[in-house]
Amino acid sequence: MNAGVNGQVSFWYADLGGVPSARPHLESDLQCDIAIVGAGYTGLWTAYYLVTSDPSLRIAIVEKEFAGFGASGRNGGWLSGEMGWSREQYAKRTGRQSVIDLQLAMWETVDEVMDVCAREGIDADIVKGGSLQVATTASQAVRVREHVDHEAHWGVSAPDLVFLDCAETKARINIQGAQCSSFTPHAARIQPAKLVRGLARVVESLGVRIYEHTMVSEISPHRVITDRGVVTADVIVRATEGFTAGIKGYRREWLPMNSAMIATEPLSTDQWAEIGWDGYETMGDAAHGYMYAQRTREGRIAIGGRGLPYRFGSATDVNGQTQERTIAMLEEILIRMFPSLSSTRIDHAWCGVLGVPRDWCATVGLDPATGIGWAGGYVGMGVATSNLAARTLRGLILGQNGSRDEFPEAHLPWVNRRVRKWEPEPLRWLGVHGLYTLFRSADRSELRRGGDETSRLARLAERIAGRH
Repeated sequence: MNAGVNGQVSFWYADLGGVPSARPHLESDLQCDIAIVGAGYTGLWTAYYLVTSDPSLRIAIVEKEFAGFGASGRNGGWLSGEMGWSREQYAKRTGRQSVIDLQLAMWETVDEVMDVCAREGIDADIVKGGSLQVATTASQAVRVREHVDHEAHWGVSAPDLVFLDCAETKARINIQGAQCSSFTPHAARIQPAKLVRGLARVVESLGVRIYEHTMVSEISPHRVITDRGVVTADVIVRATEGFTAGIKGYRREWLPMNSAMIATEPLSTDQWAEIGWDGYETMGDAAHGYMYAQRTREGRIAIGGRGLPYRFGSATDVNGQTQERTIAMLEEILIRMFPSLSSTRIDHAWCGVLGVPRDWCATVGLDPATGIGWAGGYVGMGVATSNLAARTLRGLILGQNGSRDEFPEAHLPWVNRRVRKWEPEPLRWLGVHGLYTLFRSADRSELRRGGDETSRLARLAERIAGRH
């Protein structure tokens, strides 16, 4: 099978008839109250919550390409309330209860996004069907069990997270070789480009100005320097996620991790009858390399994975074009899970980058001395997390002297966390590629030998990554 289209940002935009028409760029120097760098989910949600809380605010967003060009318009469409970061890392600084508060806030965020979409008339193909983490090998099954036990230690149990045996798993999605899974109801499938396009429309209608094709080269206290003028503001929000390394002084802040996807042609009624997936759950596996998938509105399977993990010097892709070997890898995963789809056409392939801090944990903050705020490092969990991060920024910006009851998000454990920077090149490139070489080797080893013990290669990779 060969992908019909490779790149052109993503399938999600092809589904909408192509990328949106360009908005005006910045034409001269500008002064405002809040300047936001980056018109993805984080920037748009932050503008939304600020302007709805205080309509008098003058807010401007500057964007290098167009609103939703980055991960917001390319991701897997998981509006997930799961925590994809180390609870232990957060608890070291702020204690156990703060981590539990963050988890509860993440679950609430799924419904918050759905409520805003309903209220503002944003049709993003949202179906709240929950999420499955599926095991297809004995070692993956052990990890699923360990995951459920670990979550229980942090107070997460039924109905928020349940273990499903082989029959229960296949009753939801008939995956070849499925042994068991975990299921959480706190997740929804979305069409990500529809969400970001709708958000941009809404914030503009509320008076927020979005300047596209305006490249930011530097951020300094109360100043954003662009190729089309200087923006001065009381507060500046850096909402650049996987593109952060392109700003002066931030090259080693967050690593732009690559992730790729393919989308099949629409499947037939008979094919869906065999596969099931009637609940539209989002679905991932317990492999070290990890895959993620959804059943789309029009009956395709969109499936993603890491592929080429990182480009030297924090470089990013060109309009979403990905490597043929990455497409082949994703096709292999698709057919291994659904053998009946061996002759199904792949209509689109694409890729993008996500932001990864050195400790793999998301962060939100504001420095009152410089007026510079930030949010990101979502490690692939940004669809829901960006909304909660934006509400956290609102609390930090508007409620510096507010109470916990007024702005509870401003007291979550990710606030003002600082972690060490990534290593300089070539150590950064060698480390990341070595890490994912170990993960891929571990997955191949576990598939080959069939035992229930996690590969030693994977354990070594986890220690190198510093995730825990």
